[in-house]
Amino acid sequence: MKTLIAITLLIAASAASAQIHVRGYTKKDGTYVAPHERTAPNNTNLDNYSTRGNVNPYTGQPGTKEPDSYGYGSARPAPSLQPIQPSQPLQPLQPIQPPSNPYALPQAPTNRF
Repeated sequence: MKTLIAITLLIAASAASAQIHVRGYTKKDGTYVAPHERTAPNNTNLDNYSTRGNVNPYTGQPGTKEPDSYGYGSARPAPSLQPIQPSQPLQPLQPIQPPSNPYALPQAPTNRF
């Protein structure tokens, strides 16, 4: 039972972190903006309540703004990946010969008959 409560609280906390509360304020022209909830700022408008395809859960209003291209705040194209060009032609690999005495141990004398 405690595990179920902990999981429920974790899900609620993660859902709540996607939105923030905005306090009421007065604009320079004297217009009052009432307190409200909005999505947390990030690099995309795809998850904003005002973007077409989304619905504001507090007002029920559908979004009207056009979604950003590529899912980023500024419509920038994805980087193009270019193959790396070697500065010199590649040489075929040659097998590596292990050293005759890899640990530099003294060699035992060999008897020649």
